[in-house]
Amino acid sequence: MAKQGKEMATPRRGSRPTPQSELITENPTGREKGFKAENIRVIAPTAEDAEVAKRLADRLAAGDGHRINPSDRTLVATIQASYERKRAGVSPEVEDFTLSDHERREFRAVQPTDTLRYLIYRYKYQKYPELKVIEQHPPCVQIEPTSICNFRCIMCYQIDETFSHKSSGFMGHMSLDLFKKVIDQIAGSVEAVTLASRGEPLLNLEILEMIAYCRGKFLALKVNTNAALLNERMAHGLLSSDMQTLVFSIDSADKEQYERIRVNGNFEKILANLELFQKLRETQYPHSQLVVRISGVKLNEHQEIDRMSNQWKRFADVVAFTNYTPWQDSYNNSVNDVTTPCTELWRRMFVWWDGTVNPCDFDYKSVLSHWNITESGQTVQDIWTSEQYDDLRKRHLSGNRGSLDPCRRCVMM
Repeated sequence: MAKQGKEMATPRRGSRPTPQSELITENPTGREKGFKAENIRVIAPTAEDAEVAKRLADRLAAGDGHRINPSDRTLVATIQASYERKRAGVSPEVEDFTLSDHERREFRAVQPTDTLRYLIYRYKYQKYPELKVIEQHPPCVQIEPTSICNFRCIMCYQIDETFSHKSSGFMGHMSLDLFKKVIDQIAGSVEAVTLASRGEPLLNLEILEMIAYCRGKFLALKVNTNAALLNERMAHGLLSSDMQTLVFSIDSADKEQYERIRVNGNFEKILANLELFQKLRETQYPHSQLVVRISGVKLNEHQEIDRMSNQWKRFADVVAFTNYTPWQDSYNNSVNDVTTPCTELWRRMFVWWDGTVNPCDFDYKSVLSHWNITESGQTVQDIWTSEQYDDLRKRHLSGNRGSLDPCRRCVMM
């Protein structure tokens, strides 16, 4: 398939807006991407603040602090002081950071020798976007094994046929060679890699080879999947890897609602796949440290987190709803008055299947992109620290995101 050219990345102006499903009643007017605390249930035992603080102190006493660079040592001191202030009931400082419930679940699975490494990574991921700090590499790189999907979820840009049609120029699978090129550029400098974005990762026939190539290179490797292709071979490949988190995207505990949201999805098939996966996990990989999360998008009041938790807790360590973003029609959404800078510009970078680098996935047709990793001289570091990328940040910081499309139609902060 021909590579997506820049002319293909321009949305079709004047295209007919995609009708919104009656199942979507959430009306976001400005919110952060991710989770609200009330929409997360941690099922498996998790670490407590005191346990985190003790492990941190123990590793510092063991000399781990001398094996990291001076700037990271400063972050560790900030984290340690944050826990001391929290224990003393003192109001937090702007720079303070402590782990959330689901982060403490991940922390519990981290090897003791990686304690500082994990805390530094989570600090950069959570606090750098808030403090507007930029280093040579992003805290997280999100790599798209494929832009093709077998579902047509009602809240997703896959229902935009000017994007998802096979002749659009946007559809394709990432080659293993290109994947390795990206991984080689960021290994040792980036801790968090997510294999997912606009498509279903398991559709790439080389996905298990991609995951295997990441072994030992990252602290926080994550894969998101709709679980439709989760057969026995795939389950073994995922369970035998060293990924930290596997996310199954499921939005409902109810068959009818699930299949109305996840169009082309079969509730019974997904349930059977999860039962197979869990059986293998318990019987053949009992010592696996993999954290399994079942995560849906909060679209309406009928999606109850407690019911979700009760339905899916036997398969997951964490059950959650992410905040709804109107992705399904990014380029026809109404222009809004949000002026708060988007945190994605400081948190992560997206690399599409053909090497296109984009600041976010709300801009699913890459209108904001000026970069391709396959071009000479364009590395992850070069792009992240480039003048063009920095210009996007400056325009957001100046309250001028309204001059950018589709930023002016996005509610994420």
